[in-house]
Amino acid sequence: MKKLVQITLAFVFILVLSVSCKPKQSAYKQVYESAKEKEMQEAASQPTSVVKDAAPLPPVEVSVRKEKVEPVYSSDASGLKKYSVVIASLSVKLNAESLKSRMENEGYDVILAQNDMGMYRVIVASYDDKESAVAKRDEIYRKYSALGDTEYLRKTYGVPFNDLWILEREF
Repeated sequence: MKKLVQITLAFVFILVLSVSCKPKQSAYKQVYESAKEKEMQEAASQPTSVVKDAAPLPPVEVSVRKEKVEPVYSSDASGLKKYSVVIASLSVKLNAESLKSRMENEGYDVILAQNDMGMYRVIVASYDDKESAVAKRDEIYRKYSALGDTEYLRKTYGVPFNDLWILEREF
């Protein structure tokens, strides 16, 4: 009987000790909120400056890759030119089609092309000259960079919009 009482007391003591040693979530939350409030106060107290004529963004290095690609759908054949802006390269056709439909909802005329290695290129614009393709690539890059939405777009579309590149089609 004494052993049972001792074991019970030991168990209760360990249980009380373990519960009392655990940090409370409210303590973490309170410290986090006070630190966040202090950070916001510091940011508000710093003077802000408005730049009227900001310098243009530095030129972005344009990656141009040469590949032999063919349109996945015959309806895209007339739209696929020599230089194309590629937003994604996917190995699964279903994923490429899904991205295509989402980007079409954004207003892009998307073309799916497949290279010799079976990769699907999701193309948002295609031109006969390199300069037009580079200009469109820069426009898309700046649009999403200016919005600060690159992380949202990465999560939504699975595409890092800061990694657009130009495809030079080989015939």
